[in-house]
Amino acid sequence: MRWRRAPRDTSTTDATRISSPVGAERDPRRVVTFSDAVIAIAVTLLVLEIRPPEDTEHLLRGLIELWPSYVAYVLTFLLIGQMWVNHHVMFDHVRSADRLLLLLNTLLLMDIAFLPFSSSVLAHAFEAGQGKQTALIFYGVTYLVAAILFNVIWEYARYGRRLLTSTTDDATARAISRRFRPAPFWIAVGTVVGAVQPIAGLVVVTAFIPFYWLPINGEVASVKRTRERDSCDPE
Repeated sequence: MRWRRAPRDTSTTDATRISSPVGAERDPRRVVTFSDAVIAIAVTLLVLEIRPPEDTEHLLRGLIELWPSYVAYVLTFLLIGQMWVNHHVMFDHVRSADRLLLLLNTLLLMDIAFLPFSSSVLAHAFEAGQGKQTALIFYGVTYLVAAILFNVIWEYARYGRRLLTSTTDDATARAISRRFRPAPFWIAVGTVVGAVQPIAGLVVVTAFIPFYWLPINGEVASVKRTRERDSCDPE
């Protein structure tokens, strides 16, 4: 009698491979704390890029002529603040951080820390009246990289639910994905428009500020369900 080898359970192997983290898993709270510190430093550096006028004899005129720096400061501060909020949205649902997630988050923070410089380049170009197209493209690409990294980090964390908390349901994960996905395309369009008309490009790039400050409907519903379930559970 010839014995046959039992077929290998590929589904179990695939599931294990999908759920396996890259390297050791770590508490994400330290990741959030470190990220908060980097973001706080980045927004603080923004104001240091605004140089006071050297001609104090015509100080008022000099202050008025710095309007591009004021605009760049306000827009960039709001955009970085928006990233900070959405970073917390992501990590509120992350159970643990593996080696690859730490790397991706480090790349995101590196890009955020670069934003004060790109904001300064944009402001100086508009103040000088030269190189505005290049400055806008430079500014837009910096944000484009951040938007792409946000999507990569979240999709990596939710793939196979390998790093998500047990309380994060599929509807919530999809709702966050739907919020993050349009950003790279939105910023790319604004950057392309800015290569032709810098003012219009800047308007497009920054127009999503109100949209991304809005709460995420799917996530809000999930939080409400969790709170209602917890309130119904007996002590």
